[in-house]
Amino acid sequence: MKSPEKTQMPRVSEYPLNQIYFYLTEGCNLKCRHCWLAPKYQSPDQLVPALDPDLFRLIIEQAKPLGLGAVKLTGGEPLLHPEIEALLEVVHDEELRLTVETNGVLCTSELAEKMAACENAFVSVSVDGADAEAHEWVRGVKGCFDAAIDGIRNLVNAGLKPQVIMSLMRHNRGQIEELVTMAESLGAGSVKFNIVQPTARGNTLHETGQTLTIEELVDLGAWVENTLSTRTEISLQYSHPPAFRPMGKMFGRRNGCGVCGILGIIGVLSDGTYALCGIGETVPELVFGQAGKDHLTDVWKNTDVIRELREGLPDRLDGICGDCLMKGFCRGNCIAQNYYNSKNLWAPFWYCEKAREAGLFPETRVRPSL
Repeated sequence: MKSPEKTQMPRVSEYPLNQIYFYLTEGCNLKCRHCWLAPKYQSPDQLVPALDPDLFRLIIEQAKPLGLGAVKLTGGEPLLHPEIEALLEVVHDEELRLTVETNGVLCTSELAEKMAACENAFVSVSVDGADAEAHEWVRGVKGCFDAAIDGIRNLVNAGLKPQVIMSLMRHNRGQIEELVTMAESLGAGSVKFNIVQPTARGNTLHETGQTLTIEELVDLGAWVENTLSTRTEISLQYSHPPAFRPMGKMFGRRNGCGVCGILGIIGVLSDGTYALCGIGETVPELVFGQAGKDHLTDVWKNTDVIRELREGLPDRLDGICGDCLMKGFCRGNCIAQNYYNSKNLWAPFWYCEKAREAGLFPETRVRPSL
């Protein structure tokens, strides 16, 4: 009798390193209530522990043969990096696509122009309300609302169409439509509504009832995508998983929310360590090595966790994610978030589990029972 053939795993070359997420600094100039990384507060005149520019260059040099085409600069607050202009010049010279996630406070006209000079630059600015009271309640520092708005204007004047990101919580829910109107008037290209994750500071918001319930979040997502989106010319994105989205709004997002891209990305923390995105800041077992000591090719090809994810996604996903028809596209929404909550790489995404418990998970997106 002929023995069954073994399933062959794709070669490593089939997993290009598409993008690196650089968590450039340990600190942030704001004190956001919901931050999933909880960085140290740093005033602009303080020295911020930050990624060595020489390591930044070395990592990119080692990553390009692996397929690197894009970098995301985030933090902490990336614009706090004392040599941010030099880093942007490296991105420009290497012809890499650029994504920057910033609170906008330090976004001068000069920095905006340097970002705009990079290939296919995409910049998101966090604004959590349509006025200073709402935004600064979330962000914890007086004056940061006006500074963020000035940052958006600088980006628009440099020729960019920045994305405005609003993190949804009970305190600012009533300003959603007003914020969209403001973003459109400023010249933003899109607005993204983020659901607060139960991680680090965000977990405290969930525990104290300052976040929205699953029923409210599901209803709000449907309203944003089906009603509010018809009232504005700019693109609206709501960060619920793909199973909750209309098919026509599921694809083609540059900064696609609700889809875990972990098979094509790696994180670099501010001390130069490699990690499963930024979750390595709080989950040390998801740190894989040290830039300058461990060659990125070896990390990308041979790290046990990365190899396990390649072999297991999406088929090993548990719970509702294992039953979901969208799992091949969504891949559990956010593996790092799922692991943070459960210490299990294959755990289901909390939002989808809560929706299923409440009878709100779309039945058309669930695999039929045998």
